[in-house]
Amino acid sequence: MPVLEIDHLHKSYGDTRVLHDINVSIDEGDFLVLVGPSGCGKSTLLNCIAGLEPISGGTIRIGGRDVTGVSPKDRDIAMVFQSYALYPTMSVARNITFGMQVRGVDKETQARKLAEVAGQLQIEPLLNRKPAQLSGGQRQRVAMGRALVRDPRLFLFDEPLSNLDAKLRVSMRTEIKKLHQDLNASIVYVTHDQIEAMTLATRIVVMKAGTIQQVGTPSQIYNRPANMFVADFMGSPAMNLIPARARTEDGTTRIEIDRDGSDPLVITDPIARDLPSQIILGVRPEDIHEATGQAHLPQDLHGAGGEVMIDVVEPAGADTYAVTHLGGTPVTVRLRAESAVAAKRSFPLAFDLSKVSYFSPQDGSRLN
Repeated sequence: MPVLEIDHLHKSYGDTRVLHDINVSIDEGDFLVLVGPSGCGKSTLLNCIAGLEPISGGTIRIGGRDVTGVSPKDRDIAMVFQSYALYPTMSVARNITFGMQVRGVDKETQARKLAEVAGQLQIEPLLNRKPAQLSGGQRQRVAMGRALVRDPRLFLFDEPLSNLDAKLRVSMRTEIKKLHQDLNASIVYVTHDQIEAMTLATRIVVMKAGTIQQVGTPSQIYNRPANMFVADFMGSPAMNLIPARARTEDGTTRIEIDRDGSDPLVITDPIARDLPSQIILGVRPEDIHEATGQAHLPQDLHGAGGEVMIDVVEPAGADTYAVTHLGGTPVTVRLRAESAVAAKRSFPLAFDLSKVSYFSPQDGSRLN
């Protein structure tokens, strides 16, 4: 039985509809991440799951029970907020145990659960401190501890790391992933950070303007985006989206891409079928390779490309990023650090045809 089921959920504020026919379910132990740009409705959806926002239509079930009209305290959930929401006058220990105290949990159970979560989160030395004496990361651990002691059916996280600096976000991300693995907890997590989504999730929901664009594993979302929005939003650097022309002859599809100051770049794809004449070719920066001296490339890829003029070279430690122009748009290539690539010079590139995506220029939908 799914832990969470959302069926045909709608949410409106007056005449303005902000969530459109949302259908999502997660199983026991899933880590579901809601991701999308600011204003896409992901936090509103989380608040609807929590019962903090009434819904305008549809149903929400937690553990098989319809909780559509149930108050937040009776939904068997625990929520971790972006703002921590700690009581400033209470110690860390009291912040964590206060909810249990209000619910009438006996003191022995309170002490046992406090000791368990303090050990899990490594905050034992902080239990007598007040929130003002803690760093941002420590406050977030306390907020997580307060949720953990409830032992709920479902955890809800609303951008819990967005107030932390970049280095602390990475370490806290690792802690949250470890907690999920150790507890086999069922989690719904909101973020606008697609790297956070990819590293934490077992399943991802990509949202745009109150609608779901795609639901899938991180691998499915990254390697087979359902449309151009998902392709562009997920990944850093983003997938290259290159206008091109397609023509199929004798069972083989010929892809032509305009190249500045030269004949079109021609790629022959023996697998692609039934493409329209005008397409958008999608390819990740790491799936464009140096065409010569690459033993790891399959033989049929050596001819899947050609010479291009490099505009900019950006060394980035273990990688080198090169930018060229194809189809009238900038194209980013991720190369090995030792690649002999230079700006304002020609460089041979090959496309990994097993990784390319084709999209419709009209509606952005995936074609292959």
